[in-house]
Amino acid sequence: MSETRPVNPAGKKACSELDFSQLCDRLSEKKPTVIIFHAHPDGDAVGSAFALGLLLGAAGSPAFCVCADKIPRRFLFAVGDLQASVLPEALPEGYSRVISVDTPSIAQMGRLGGLFGNRVDVMIDHHGLGEIYADHYIDPGAAAGEIIYDISREFLRRGLVKKIPDRFDLLAYIAIASDTGCFKYSNTTPATHMRAADLMSTGSFDYADVNYRLFDSKTKEELKITRAALENIQYFSNGEISVTSLDFGQKTALGVSDEHLDILIDVARSVEGVKVAVSVKQPGPDNIYRASLRSNCEVDVSAICARFGGGGHKKAAGCTFGAKNMTEAISLLVDEIRREL
Repeated sequence: MSETRPVNPAGKKACSELDFSQLCDRLSEKKPTVIIFHAHPDGDAVGSAFALGLLLGAAGSPAFCVCADKIPRRFLFAVGDLQASVLPEALPEGYSRVISVDTPSIAQMGRLGGLFGNRVDVMIDHHGLGEIYADHYIDPGAAAGEIIYDISREFLRRGLVKKIPDRFDLLAYIAIASDTGCFKYSNTTPATHMRAADLMSTGSFDYADVNYRLFDSKTKEELKITRAALENIQYFSNGEISVTSLDFGQKTALGVSDEHLDILIDVARSVEGVKVAVSVKQPGPDNIYRASLRSNCEVDVSAICARFGGGGHKKAAGCTFGAKNMTEAISLLVDEIRREL
């Protein structure tokens, strides 16, 4: 676990660090469970949450996955028929345990923070920076989905499940592949490949099709955003910093939705010679900006995002903050990055 995580400042309950065996002990308790994952969900969060939900269900604990935002269209092929909705309004009554996955702070729960932030019983995470808000198992050395994979194999070893539930392998693979950028990012380890290979070896899903859906297929909306990103890209510090942006007016004019905006950072980080890439989005008409940062060097972007109330990994992080306008938002970020270069 990272030593840099502050304990929940609300201080409403003591939080204990769990080892892996203790985590599995807690999860083996048969309780109806709510599984929370972070707002603006990506494949890491969706895959981890639903994979864990299937596993707990097979072990006798009915589970319902909840998020502040709808599942992006890109992942509906994998989870669309498992739940009609993940929004809190759809949550059935009678759940007695709350678990969070892939959610390093209460703030990143979005509107769920006020509903569940101080009710989380177990926090499962892999981010190096964030906030401790519950009894927790945190492994910064694992990609998203790897912890859930390990839990499933421990459940099998203990006899808590007779077999891995249908579709678990697909969902765990989606989590791992998404978090590692289809095994291209620096968080990919030999153990990551071995876990992914084990999931692929079951033959329960078409991994080539999954990779195409996640990484190669582009909607017409995403192509519009890519064009705008190229038109808006700016370079700082002799090209070592690239920033692309899309403000609310541009987003409205393009007629695109927020779920497609993650492609902005891919444009910024693909430029040769760039050490730190940034995308800045303005989701609404107010002066709130959401930034994603990627590092192609030793700069720790999670530390930079933490200064704006965000967090993440050393090489990939994000934050949400206020600024007078897009120009100021970009300037604030670039100034902090320059201090680290």
